[in-house]
Amino acid sequence: MAANTKTNVKPFGMADKVGYAFGDFGNDFTFMLSSMFMMKFYTDVMGVAPGIVGALMMLARFVDAVTDVTMGQIVDRSKPTKDGKFKPWIRRMCGPLGIASFLIYQSGFAGMPMGFKIFWMFLTYILWGSIFYTSVNIPYGSMASAVSSDPNDRAQLSTFRNIGATMANLIIGTCTPLVAYEVVDGATVLSGGRMTIIAGVFSICAIICHLVCFNLVTERVEIPQNTTKLDVGKMLSSIFTNRALLGIIAAAIMLLLGMLGMTGMAPYVFPVYYNSGSAQSMSSLASNLGVLFVCAPLAAKLAAQFGKKEISVAGCLFSAAVWILCLIIRPQNAIVFVGFYTVAQIGLGMFNTVIWAMITDVIDDAEVKNGVREDGTIYSVYSFARKLGQALSSGMIGALLTMIGYSDAVAAAPASYPDVLNNIFNLACIIPAIGLIIVALALIFIYPLTKGRVEANVAELERRRSK
Repeated sequence: MAANTKTNVKPFGMADKVGYAFGDFGNDFTFMLSSMFMMKFYTDVMGVAPGIVGALMMLARFVDAVTDVTMGQIVDRSKPTKDGKFKPWIRRMCGPLGIASFLIYQSGFAGMPMGFKIFWMFLTYILWGSIFYTSVNIPYGSMASAVSSDPNDRAQLSTFRNIGATMANLIIGTCTPLVAYEVVDGATVLSGGRMTIIAGVFSICAIICHLVCFNLVTERVEIPQNTTKLDVGKMLSSIFTNRALLGIIAAAIMLLLGMLGMTGMAPYVFPVYYNSGSAQSMSSLASNLGVLFVCAPLAAKLAAQFGKKEISVAGCLFSAAVWILCLIIRPQNAIVFVGFYTVAQIGLGMFNTVIWAMITDVIDDAEVKNGVREDGTIYSVYSFARKLGQALSSGMIGALLTMIGYSDAVAAAPASYPDVLNNIFNLACIIPAIGLIIVALALIFIYPLTKGRVEANVAELERRRSK
C-alpha cells in the first residue's frame, strides 16, 4: 500500500506549480464568492434573515460530514489511470461545480415566496458545496502527494496554491464590489441582477482554470488503489488517535473562523459602516497584493529555515494583534481601516501559504506510523474541517448580525441605525482576533510536527521506498 515514484516522467517543474496554482484559482472562483457574497446576497437581495442563512449554511456541513469522507474513500479506492489517480476527477466534475455555483445567485427569484427562496438556497448550496465542490477539491488537494515526494517541492506547490487562491481573491474581492454595488438614495446596496451575471462569469472562469490544472500537472508518485476492506471503526480510531491530524483540524476550523470572519464582515463594514463599496475593493486589492509580494516569496524560505508550524504560529499571533489594535483605535477613515486589514492579511498569509504542505506532512506522518498511504481519506477529513470552519463562521456571523439588529432596512438607511453600525465594526475586529489566537494555541499545544519531526519522517519514507 506504500507509494512508489514513477519512472520515465518529466521532472517536477514550473508547469506543475503553475498548473496547481490554477487548480485553487478555479476552486476559489466559487468558494470565495460564496464566502464573501452569498450571505450578503440572500440578506439584502432575497430578504432572508441573516440568522436563517447562517443556520442553513451550518446545517449543510452535517451533510459534508458524509460526502467529504465518502469522496475521500472513493478517491483512495479508485484505480490509477494514464492521467493519474486524482487528476481525472477534476476534469469530470468541474463543469457541474460551475453550474451549481451559478444557480445559487438567481436574483430572478427575489419576488418568490420566502419558503421557496429558503428551499432554493439550501438546495443549490448543498449541490455546490457538499456534492460538486467536494468531488473536485478532495482529489485536487490529495494530488499534491502524487506530484512529488520531495517536501521542498510540496512546499512550493503549497506556495503556488496560495498564489492561485490569492489571485482569485484579488479578482473576486477587488472587481466584484466595483460592479455589484450601486448607490440608491445615498446608500451603497448590492444589485441582485449584477450578482447573477457575476456568478455566471466566475463559474466559466472556474471551469477554465480547472482544465488548465488538469493539463499542466503531472502525477509522478504512483499511489496504489486501496483494496482493503473498509473498517469504519478502524478508520475513525485512526483519525481520532492521529494527533497531527487533530491539531491541523483544530487550527483549520479556527483559521476559517478568523479568515472568513474578516472576509464575511467586509460586505457589511465597508458598504454599511463606511458607506464605501470602493473601500472594500481597495482592501482586497491591497491585502492580496501584500500576500503575493510578501508571503509568496518569503513563506517557503522561512519554513525551510524555521519550520512550517513555527512561522504559522508567529503569523497568526501577529495578525490577531493587528486586529486588537484596530479595535482600540477605531479608525473613522475607511482607508486607515484598509491599512489594518491589509497588514492583518499578510500575517495570516504566512500560515495560508504553507498550510497545504502541512497536510502532506500529516499524510507522511500517518504513513510512517501505519504503513498505509491514505491521501484521500486524510485530506477529506481535513477538507470537512475547513468546511466546518466556514459553516461556523457563516452561522456565527449570521447569528451575531441578527442579534445586533441588522436587516435589509439597515443596508438601505444605515445612518438611522448608529448602534448597529458600531456593533458591525466591533464584530469585524473581534471575530478574526479571537479566531487567530485560538489557531496559534492549537498549533502550539496540539500539532506535533515540528521542523525536526517532518525531516525525520521524510528520511524514513525515503529509506523504506529505496528498499
